[in-house]
Amino acid sequence: MSEMRLCPICQTSDSNASLFHKRNIDHHRISGFSYASRKVPEFMCHTLVRCGTCDIVYATDPPDQDELAQAYHEAEYDSSDEAIDAAKAYMVALQPILTQLPRSERVLEIGSGTGVLLDFLNLYGFKDLVGVEPSGSAIAAAPLRRQAWLREGIFDERDFEPSSFDLICCFMTMEHVRDPLATANAAYRLLRPGGVFVTVTHDYCSFVNRLLGKRSPIIDIEHMQIFSNTSITALFQRCGFDAVMSRPFTNRYSLSYWMRLTPLPLPLKRLIQNGLVLTHLNTCKIGINVGNTLTAGVRPKTQT
Repeated sequence: MSEMRLCPICQTSDSNASLFHKRNIDHHRISGFSYASRKVPEFMCHTLVRCGTCDIVYATDPPDQDELAQAYHEAEYDSSDEAIDAAKAYMVALQPILTQLPRSERVLEIGSGTGVLLDFLNLYGFKDLVGVEPSGSAIAAAPLRRQAWLREGIFDERDFEPSSFDLICCFMTMEHVRDPLATANAAYRLLRPGGVFVTVTHDYCSFVNRLLGKRSPIIDIEHMQIFSNTSITALFQRCGFDAVMSRPFTNRYSLSYWMRLTPLPLPLKRLIQNGLVLTHLNTCKIGINVGNTLTAGVRPKTQT
């Protein structure tokens, strides 16, 4: 048996953790969409424990980096409409942060998908845009002008110059990386002094996720860890970020997409979705706070 993983934030052993969810993976159900964004929930997961020190939930036996890279490289992509909706919500949540940036010239997005958020940031004023995305299908689905901004692969700090970005975004991706502490530390080093690292993560302590329990979409084979407000704040502070703030925000998606995420039996879900199409309500956009959290931290202008 391979050695169990330490807590990805505070590095304590799983002896200091409590069981959150038993391993629940059916290999016959794994498909090209299992590692795709905004898929129909499968409610499969690795063994998940909750750290008694920093409050993060994490997989004790996740796949290794090469296996994850291959899975994301081969993943399908069919969520372009939802990606646009998500990017619009992110831009609204980002506004107070963007106005405080010393410079708005160069941005990096880790887990960029088709680069739609970079498009919005380009309209805001950023001129040098870089996105790292492991899914070849997502990049292929991007317009040609966005593809020029995107690099296929797993994020690697060594591909970039230190202190070279004003903003680094990592939205709905920190749950997926093998080492979130390394990712956050890398973001710190890649930012210019005064630059900001921003993440969007699930909050397993939110009302919706506590209500749904094991039938929440956050119970997912892709998730190497799941954060709470406490644990994502602890991660930023451990890496040395200043002025760390963390708050929930509202996502706005179509009724059809919200229905896709529900834990209802598939036949009933299809029946309701067909009804939404017949009544032309399927494209109606509804804003809901489902426990997603935006967290931001500033690289200090002077080092102590």
